[in-house]
Amino acid sequence: MPKDLERDLGLPSVVAISIGAMVGSGIFILPALAVKEAGAGVVLAYLFAGVLVLPAALSKAEMATAMPEAGGTYVYIERSMGPLLGTIAGVGTWFSLSFKGALALVGGVPYLLLLFDLPVRPVAIALAALLVVINVVGAEQTGRLQVGIVAVMLAAMAWFVVGGGPAVETAAYDGLWSYGAEGIFAATGLVFVSYAGVTKISSVAEEIEDPDRVIPLAMLGSLAFTTLLYVLIVAVIVGVVPLETVAGSSTPVADAADATLGVAGVGAVVLAALLALVSTANAGILSASRYPFAMARDALAPSRLSEVSDRFTTPVNAITLTGGVMLILIAFVPILEIAKLASAFKILVFALINVALVGFRESDTAVYDPSFESPLYPWTQVFGALTGFALLTQMGAVAIVGAAVITAGSTLWYLWYVRRRVSREGAIRESMRQSVGQEAVERTETALDDSLDETVLVALPEDADRESERTLLELASTLCSEDGRVAAVQFDEVPDQTPLRYASSVQTGSDVAFERRTDELSAGVDARVEYAELVSHHPARAVANAAADVDADLLLVDRDATFGDGRLRRDVDRIRKRTDCDTLAVQTHDLDDVAAVTLVATRGPYDPTKVRVGAAIADATGASLRLVYPLPERSSTEQRHVLEAYHADLVAACSVPTEATFTPPTGLSAAVSMPDAETNIVLHGRNGGLTAGLSRQERATRAVIDDSDHATITVHSGGESARPLRRVLDRLAF
Repeated sequence: MPKDLERDLGLPSVVAISIGAMVGSGIFILPALAVKEAGAGVVLAYLFAGVLVLPAALSKAEMATAMPEAGGTYVYIERSMGPLLGTIAGVGTWFSLSFKGALALVGGVPYLLLLFDLPVRPVAIALAALLVVINVVGAEQTGRLQVGIVAVMLAAMAWFVVGGGPAVETAAYDGLWSYGAEGIFAATGLVFVSYAGVTKISSVAEEIEDPDRVIPLAMLGSLAFTTLLYVLIVAVIVGVVPLETVAGSSTPVADAADATLGVAGVGAVVLAALLALVSTANAGILSASRYPFAMARDALAPSRLSEVSDRFTTPVNAITLTGGVMLILIAFVPILEIAKLASAFKILVFALINVALVGFRESDTAVYDPSFESPLYPWTQVFGALTGFALLTQMGAVAIVGAAVITAGSTLWYLWYVRRRVSREGAIRESMRQSVGQEAVERTETALDDSLDETVLVALPEDADRESERTLLELASTLCSEDGRVAAVQFDEVPDQTPLRYASSVQTGSDVAFERRTDELSAGVDARVEYAELVSHHPARAVANAAADVDADLLLVDRDATFGDGRLRRDVDRIRKRTDCDTLAVQTHDLDDVAAVTLVATRGPYDPTKVRVGAAIADATGASLRLVYPLPERSSTEQRHVLEAYHADLVAACSVPTEATFTPPTGLSAAVSMPDAETNIVLHGRNGGLTAGLSRQERATRAVIDDSDHATITVHSGGESARPLRRVLDRLAF
């Protein structure tokens, strides 16, 4: 049985982790880069970035109180959007935090060089190794270390703000909008990552005491405090140091301290910078290591990463792996560019966090019961998602491509490792399936209420036989309303060189036989039957035109008949595309001896037309109605529950005896079969358009039906091409 993590992080430790994760490279390094984008407007950029990260913080705070588990972002996105996006979020955020932690250590070197002449990478590697050991020893020690680091750091930064404030030249802020809104927005995207640490609290939620109270307080409190601190620090920098000096500096905070507080101030800033950057790396290891830990517990990563040490009660393997990645990055990789790429991915993840919350709120999942709720739902989340995607566009082509590469790599990992081990689904897909299923039931109920057609066109080739026409007329009569009519039309093909006017004036022996036969057959059905012959050079086109001329609601053709060139199945597709009416391609069968009408789904809900036709046939013949749904054996529990509810609603909607059956695709043939093949009619459907491509399951399903000995009716719903989006949603949901 897997071990749980000990809850020993109180409010001070959690606030310290969050502040320590934020106050690092974001304020000690990025102001110089952001000034190049926005000038004095960098002050507004830090303020706007704090506001724009608020929706993600609120969303994460809510989800963390509902699911106080290690893994944070990964857990929420995986539970809401499913294993694929969960894998992308988990792998991407893990890399992002590891990159940022390594950047924090290497980025502190310019401040360190103000006091000491030391080699850059060896010191950074030593600090990283020390932090890995501290994290292995325990989260409680990590939290205590973080409290101490943040306390000293904030004291130094408070002195910087208070001591530098009187020296500020207010005229320096006259150019706040000199670079325009576009420049400030670009700078906002650049410094957005400075606030990324606010949500790291959720990644250690499983180790937090009283998470319902501590998580929202710590997350929102640390964000408000850090936003104010950032704005004040940047305001001092801009107010005491010329912008051109700031833009060319690698230590902008130290430069401002030198101008206002002298040597002692520079020393305090250097100490604060080093502590801040070390705390960023420490918080990075702590939170980043929980992503592979949580993913392993969910089978999205090797199980060894979920092991908890008996001695230290920490995920040693996950911490060691994360620390190893950081050490490699520090030793061999130009970390600044990689960290910028990871920052772009973090913005993307923040946008997805807002979408994930919407998924949980709109689903009926019982596991989601937060004690804190984000205010102004869903507008807060919509604002956060839209601004997040907008900020992503400001990160540059290289960063966007880098995020795409991380996404692609995570997707490949999912396809190679995860998909065959995990079958669960996210709340969004479950909610979408429930919504699509309910809508499909409502469409079916409407179709059943209007189950009979006013005009049914029976299209017959010139060589149609008596049994074929009898079956089509009986079926048309069954599906025709009491006041409706059946139009039986024989389509005669003539060569292109024969004038149609001449051909229509000549009555052939086939025409005479058709009229005599139809007279006799129409006497045996209940509907009013009208008949005619129609000559054409292209019978398939003529059928479509005739359907429009008689305003047909339903078109019936013999599946095994041929119109001229002998390619009826292709002709049926041509006819369907040219008409708005429903089309049935019927394998002729004696309707007097039907024990069951079987409806087979391929992918997606049952077509309402298929259900109403099947129910009408079953009602007219006294047969039972069977709903057969091929369901893969590895289908998720959520999928099965939703499908069971959907089928229960369909059974209740049908007025004839109805039963529903789930079967693995491999068992479809046995599920469709009846003791006597001649007593079973099978209805299935074929669609075109955006969803014309068939999965292996659909091809196998249709092969079973086409090769069976049962009489079959292929249902083509009219106007399908006008509803491609709905059909795509149906297939995605089911």
